[in-house]
Amino acid sequence: MIKEIEIVCSPEQHEDEIALKSIAATALKLSPKRITGLKILKRSIDARGRKVVYRMQTRVFVDEAVQADHYAVNYPAVTQAKPVIIVGAGPAGIFAALQCILLGFKPIVIERGKDVKQRRRDLANINKQGLVNPDSNYCFGEGGAGTYSDGKLYTRSTKRGDVNQVLKMFVAHGASEDILVDARPHIGTNKLPQIITAMRETILNAGGEILFDTKITELLVQFNQVKGVKTADGNKIMANAVILATGHSARDVFKMLHRQNILVEAKPFALGVRIEHPQDIIDKAQYHCDVRGPHLPPSYYSLVEQVDNRGVFSFCMCPGGIIAPCSTEPGEIVVNGWSPSKRNNPFANSGTVVQINLEDVAGDDADPFKLLNFQQQVEQAAFTAGGGNLVAPGQRMVDFVEGRISADIPKNSYLPGVASVDLKDVLPSWIHQRLQKALPVFGRKMKGYYTNEAVLVGVESRTSSPVKIPRDRETLQHPQIAGLYPCGEGAGYAGGIISAAIDGINCTIAASKTL
Repeated sequence: MIKEIEIVCSPEQHEDEIALKSIAATALKLSPKRITGLKILKRSIDARGRKVVYRMQTRVFVDEAVQADHYAVNYPAVTQAKPVIIVGAGPAGIFAALQCILLGFKPIVIERGKDVKQRRRDLANINKQGLVNPDSNYCFGEGGAGTYSDGKLYTRSTKRGDVNQVLKMFVAHGASEDILVDARPHIGTNKLPQIITAMRETILNAGGEILFDTKITELLVQFNQVKGVKTADGNKIMANAVILATGHSARDVFKMLHRQNILVEAKPFALGVRIEHPQDIIDKAQYHCDVRGPHLPPSYYSLVEQVDNRGVFSFCMCPGGIIAPCSTEPGEIVVNGWSPSKRNNPFANSGTVVQINLEDVAGDDADPFKLLNFQQQVEQAAFTAGGGNLVAPGQRMVDFVEGRISADIPKNSYLPGVASVDLKDVLPSWIHQRLQKALPVFGRKMKGYYTNEAVLVGVESRTSSPVKIPRDRETLQHPQIAGLYPCGEGAGYAGGIISAAIDGINCTIAASKTL
């Protein structure tokens, strides 16, 4: 007999199988001896009451053997199959490639950056020397921005496709089964590179191709039908389907399309700062305790407020995390956050950003690069304010709200360093003022949040792409070019690893119908 029940237990009990069997037996009015095993289906922390508890949807096996789950997938050989070109080896591109193989097509993945192992050297140069390689950095390279920027798998995009299919594919390539269970699944930057490497090996072993250090410079089009791509070294790679999954920071790709008279559009996005607190401040607020116990993970938060008809909200919150320099070109400052799998750093950080619409920025609304240019100008202003070498401009939270330059900056996780400045000299006034109004409100919503122990680090500007590549809702093809499939976060159709992966799968399925 198999039963599914909800188990509510203390943090101390949630990994104690004997305790969980006892709770399940009481709920089912059975002897604990009859319970042969438990499988946790979903797990979340409920901190709404005075006592923090775990809520777990659980499959209980009674008087029968526990059924093991299997995640391995058999991929067919596609060496001689029809090719599909996939531009970009981020989550959209990798999952598009895996889906190609499952459907019997040969993926040819073209990635401007390096493989995950080689990327590490360029990231070290960014952190230690302030040197940015425009083609290999936190945003560009195998695995995309998510590989070294956390690996959060939480998504609200459940209507776009099968989230579980994506999670199971991660597990099949080495991720912990916990990601199938946790309400806010997270792999961790320390584990993602090995998983991405395993996915690469799956693609190559099946007969797919992956070209690193290769940048496309032109789409090859005949009679409004894509025929392939041309690369920077002059090579032409031919296929009747191109999945364009280049990520939110591939500015040169947007401009390439515009140069070829292929329609791109300006798209609203959000911009602000990354805010870092000592993790224990967040734990005290969220868990209602003086000290977080050993059986609870570092806590997260999610905050949102409408200020002067624009949303101000936390974004990509990283418990036990680190702020990283994510510039893709010299002379700009871009910050993001990540956490290792254990989330055991002493700080908590989160993007805190303001919604930006086309009308908020001066200029011609018909200019597809109106918001991209605005984004770049703010990033360059942040670089200038920081003084060079990727030193970021920063300000303590209360000082920011009250308009004072901070006498000093608290200890923080941003390795290139943070310089004390007045962030009103970096942020446009209408963004600066909305943040000033929102932060005290957030402090009233979450005790301890509004404090001068927190530091604002500028700028968090790559929340999503400021450019959209349009596509047909049904065919997912560009309205002008048959066989061109704008895909993922860079095209404006995803907002994180899971949604990008789902979009890669969806674009591949759409392409398969026309090949």
